[in-house]
Amino acid sequence: MPALLEIDGLEVTFAGEAGLVPAVRGVSLEVDRGEMVALVGESGSGKSVTALAVLRLLPEPPARITGGRILFDGVDLLRVGEEPMRRLRGRRIGMVFQEPMTSLNPLLSVGRQLTEAMEVHLGISRRQAERRAVELLEAVGIPDPEGRLRQYPHQLSGGMRQRVMIAIALCCEPDLVIADEPTTALDVTIQAQILEVMQDLCARLGVALLLITHNLAIVARYAHRVNVMYAGRVVESGEAVALYRRPAHPYTLGLLDSVPRLDRPRGAPLEPIPGSPPDPAALPSGCAFRPRCRLARPRCAEAVPDPVPIEPGHRSACFEYRRLRAEATA
Repeated sequence: MPALLEIDGLEVTFAGEAGLVPAVRGVSLEVDRGEMVALVGESGSGKSVTALAVLRLLPEPPARITGGRILFDGVDLLRVGEEPMRRLRGRRIGMVFQEPMTSLNPLLSVGRQLTEAMEVHLGISRRQAERRAVELLEAVGIPDPEGRLRQYPHQLSGGMRQRVMIAIALCCEPDLVIADEPTTALDVTIQAQILEVMQDLCARLGVALLLITHNLAIVARYAHRVNVMYAGRVVESGEAVALYRRPAHPYTLGLLDSVPRLDRPRGAPLEPIPGSPPDPAALPSGCAFRPRCRLARPRCAEAVPDPVPIEPGHRSACFEYRRLRAEATA
């Protein structure tokens, strides 16, 4: 059975003062029905641009999708008209945007922001939509859901606003939810609660979830598969368990080593990745991670490594992945 969402060779550029700037470079990934797939990387790696490209929400200009395909349930979203896309957004693909305080309309009550989408996409009455809205707020763990419907976003905490965003994304029973940094600016306890809510709802409703985050640690227990992005490319992808136990790209290993882990010896210092992500307008030759990589060799400057199979379902875009694994097992 084909994947519900298949991104194949996606290319996105932005018009800048120096010309076209590549933001997404040949990204390919899949999300199957009912699974949670994580898209991980530092800020500026192209994660949010990829997500917005799926829903065709990038401002054109300056953005432009210059190549690739985005297949949703077998239909290339880059070839459909604006009206079919409008019917698709919110109905079959839900979106949890990165910052709920700016994504929620401050002039509309929580209830109206929930019921409007259901009235438009499902064709139900206001009364039916309000009953459904109460059920949704209760499902995402908001106390006194009837009272919350009459409140406005500024009257809710950050965690509550994020739960409202999740409820809006799920209100029309979509097939796919894209969650862009849903735990940003929340403390670790609320982060765990939000992810538990999303995991539980997706499992019960059979919804596929594409989770976008900069933090590998928070998706370790939730994601089925992980895609690691750097400088607009997916540099490693695979099942979460295999990728965490046997990373096959220096960038993935750097992300894992830069956060506290229970399997590390007590008192062991964290090892941050040296340097900063490259400017998309001035990418280094060859592998974009080369200036920050301790394994870099001359050939890393000569060509961009293509993703190659490491084991079934696990791919890495690194010339030195064998050496990396040999060091890990030494």
